Amino acid sequence: MCRAEIADKETRMRVLFFAQLKDATGCDSAELKPASPLSAEQLWAELLKQFPKLSAHRASVRLARNQEYAMPGTQFADKDEVALVPPVSGG
Repeated sequence: MCRAEIADKETRMRVLFFAQLKDATGCDSAELKPASPLSAEQLWAELLKQFPKLSAHRASVRLARNQEYAMPGTQFADKDEVALVPPVSGG
């Protein structure tokens, strides 16, 4: 299920999945409707309820909010675009 029902339908947080995270969730994005801003821990809890297979990737995934890597203490709110960024390699 790529849409998670959390609160009202007026505002939504868009969550983007890339690479193996897309495979784990079965979709490239999902919408959450948080009733209030979420900490990173709260966001992960909501995502893992909907997409339990993400738990295997959690330790290596970085969160980004509105195209910037999230810092400790970042709050994720409605209308935010959140990306789950898997490890990347280059050369």
